[in-house]
Amino acid sequence: MTSDSPFTPPALLKNPHIQSILNSVGPRKIRANRLVQRLNSEILILTAEDGTRLKAEYDRSTSPNRPANTALIILLHGWEGSSKSAYQVTTANYLLKRGFDVLRLNLRDHGDTQHLNQGIFNSTLTDEVAGAIADFNAKFSYEKIFLGGFSLGANFALRIAADHGEKLNLSATVGICPPVDPVNAMVALDSTVFFYEKYFFYRWSNSLKKKLQHFPEYDFAEELDSARSLNDMNKLFITKYTPFDDIESYFASYALTGDRLANLATPTHLIASMDDPIIPVADIERINCPEQLRIEIHPFGGHCGFISNFAAHSWIEPRLVEIFNSYL
Repeated sequence: MTSDSPFTPPALLKNPHIQSILNSVGPRKIRANRLVQRLNSEILILTAEDGTRLKAEYDRSTSPNRPANTALIILLHGWEGSSKSAYQVTTANYLLKRGFDVLRLNLRDHGDTQHLNQGIFNSTLTDEVAGAIADFNAKFSYEKIFLGGFSLGANFALRIAADHGEKLNLSATVGICPPVDPVNAMVALDSTVFFYEKYFFYRWSNSLKKKLQHFPEYDFAEELDSARSLNDMNKLFITKYTPFDDIESYFASYALTGDRLANLATPTHLIASMDDPIIPVADIERINCPEQLRIEIHPFGGHCGFISNFAAHSWIEPRLVEIFNSYL
């Protein structure tokens, strides 16, 4: 469905590429760099039941606006992002000022954590993220626990809510611009402006080079050097370093289409934009929407941007507060 109150930026900010780029660079990045120095984040290494270790940054709110019920918001970044990505930091700061504690959790091999686990990251690893959240819950007590994710992190958040929402005691989940059908998302990435594909290719290549430094027994340096595109990388790594025999099976394993979210038992929101240059919004119609899933699609916003002014403040930040406050 579309939103009753659609996000509408100023005319000069309606371009979807401007929206997407300003999510991570420019004024928002400068502001995030300053905020990182001010945040008194506690570094945590959380351990899932299978022994996987994930790094997180934990901040406690000192705001007088702190809710009567202690509330935590867990944020998951996008592919090749991290807990220090600009949108993660500014969103965390906004939430902290509104009285929420925040846990920014890094996915495997993200945020310079290639050394923590021998296995290589892939997009199916939701159980270990849920396990890390369970480890946190065992150490810290909250009356309300919320989960939010951006891009691939949104895809993770929605699957975690469907598979582990009740066990993790999630009060609500929000996924922003998730890839719904990864095959179509990869086609869109190849078809849109070239710098998106180049950006992810560069970031993924560098991540794998760091992995190789810590685990030289992988010995894929020569193959990595020969790759020239994300398609080359997918062909090289999916069949060798995931349990899947082919690319199609791998992508299908983390699609949100059909009844993948049928087991949602806690309130869940999916927010997307019609002009997203990376994620085809039409794929959302292929989700068999369960009762607990609320979908809002906005005409503008780009990919995870929703930039509302020239200082690059994001409409998503107050929207998250509005949603989570409704469940306190």
